[in-house]
Amino acid sequence: MTEDEILAEFRSADALLEGHFILSSGLRSPRYLQCARLLMDPRRAERIATALAGKLEPRLRDSIEIVVSPAMGGVIIGHEMGRSLAKPAMFVERPQGRFELRRGFRLEQGQRVLLVEDVVTTGLSSREAIAAIEEAGGMVVAAASVVDRSNGSADLGVPYTPLIRIDVPAYKPDELPAELAAIPAVKPGSRAPE
Repeated sequence: MTEDEILAEFRSADALLEGHFILSSGLRSPRYLQCARLLMDPRRAERIATALAGKLEPRLRDSIEIVVSPAMGGVIIGHEMGRSLAKPAMFVERPQGRFELRRGFRLEQGQRVLLVEDVVTTGLSSREAIAAIEEAGGMVVAAASVVDRSNGSADLGVPYTPLIRIDVPAYKPDELPAELAAIPAVKPGSRAPE
């Protein structure tokens, strides 16, 4: 998929939002990519996952044994990536504030994992999920996401492949431009700001 085709998918799903948004990182942004809306259509989710799987370096793609994603945002794309790669998919979640495997999910010692996210902004969530996966015995060999909002600056400590990189400004709450400060802020994501 080209960048224009990917953005067209976001637009057709009403998933490219304009306003004043509070990101999970606590940063503020005038645009928000609502991957939950993008992925709610199973056919679209399959197209997105197939395109993302196709961008993975073949050597890495062939080495993956299992897909793990963080709940909530990564669950759908993680499942679809598992389907696209013909690998099992599971997720980590934060029942007590730290990511962990639950629901009977287990990783074998040294099992080669692809971490899949919906959106990466600072990379903090991904790094926390990677730490939980490693604590559970897995070895994260690569990471992937639908969107990289970090402008290429997120360091996840493993090879990282986004479907699309989008340069969307993000601001600290006390450094907002006047036009953004004039709009009420909303929190559209699944996690409280840090």
